[in-house]
Amino acid sequence: EEAQKKGISGRVFIQFDIDKEGNLRNAKVIRGTHPLLDAEALRVTNLSPKWTPGEQRGEKVNVRFTFPVVFALK
Repeated sequence: EEAQKKGISGRVFIQFDIDKEGNLRNAKVIRGTHPLLDAEALRVTNLSPKWTPGEQRGEKVNVRFTFPVVFALK
């Protein structure tokens, strides 16, 4: 809400690992926009439910993801 009131928007890049059990681990901002947006992107990412773990040659493996979280004002 505070970022919206201040007219702050942008794209925050988050990186995290999904372990063999599907748990999200080690979420961090690798390219931020503003401290308010960075914190919110991390908060929302850490709230995500369990993921389907990655597989390679039939075995579950840890996987690292990087994706943008876009904050746009209307």
